[in-house]
Amino acid sequence: MNIVIVDDEGLARARLRRLIQELGGEWRVAGEAADGREALAKCAGLEVDVVLLDIRMPVMDGLQVAAALARQPEPPAVIFTTAYGEHALAAFEQQAVDYLVKPVRAERLRRALERAGGFTRAQRRALAHQGDDGHGDFVCAHFRGGLRRVPIDDVLYFRADQKYVTARHLGGELLLEDSLKSLEDRFGERFVRIHRNALVAGRYLVGLDKDGEGRGFARLSGIEERLEVSRRHLPLLRRWLRDPSED
Repeated sequence: MNIVIVDDEGLARARLRRLIQELGGEWRVAGEAADGREALAKCAGLEVDVVLLDIRMPVMDGLQVAAALARQPEPPAVIFTTAYGEHALAAFEQQAVDYLVKPVRAERLRRALERAGGFTRAQRRALAHQGDDGHGDFVCAHFRGGLRRVPIDDVLYFRADQKYVTARHLGGELLLEDSLKSLEDRFGERFVRIHRNALVAGRYLVGLDKDGEGRGFARLSGIEERLEVSRRHLPLLRRWLRDPSED
């Protein structure tokens, strides 16, 4: 299995190269790169199975490199290696096979490489292009010590509460680190804003109720919970319920 190590720090590349050599077996370092542009050039000229990819780099960062690799006809598996754990969610949105936080430990690296080896090139190609028709979109969040993906079509609503956003989905709830604005920018065609702190999925929106004080509440299929609609957003919600194609 041919591996390319990408990191702007020479000592980090040397450590990964040494760990791979100590692991032995089928793993072999086929090349190294110090920035994103050099990484793409290396991968274009070599038969590469796995890219160990740092995120914070000059010229092109690791997320940009991963996105470019995913567009290749036969994309390599990507394993991110970085000192910054807050990038985990963004990394998995780029279809990374795994995510390693520095300093990388030999056993953790071995498990990541074994996982990468379990993906055929055809499987990686399918993953890379699963979002082309819009049906591969998902949200990703920390869950019970790991990461969990939920298809966006399973999300009923997003609701902001202080630092986090709750995603209520068909199987329960997740706490996201995304802002409500970023979620609206990504999925705005499928969601309707009903309040400064809430977006509801158009596919599950079935009606608008009012209480005795005249306050509006959005009614969603599949759940008893109703979400308050602000006066400012009532006209938009009424228009959407009459004809979703207008918005």
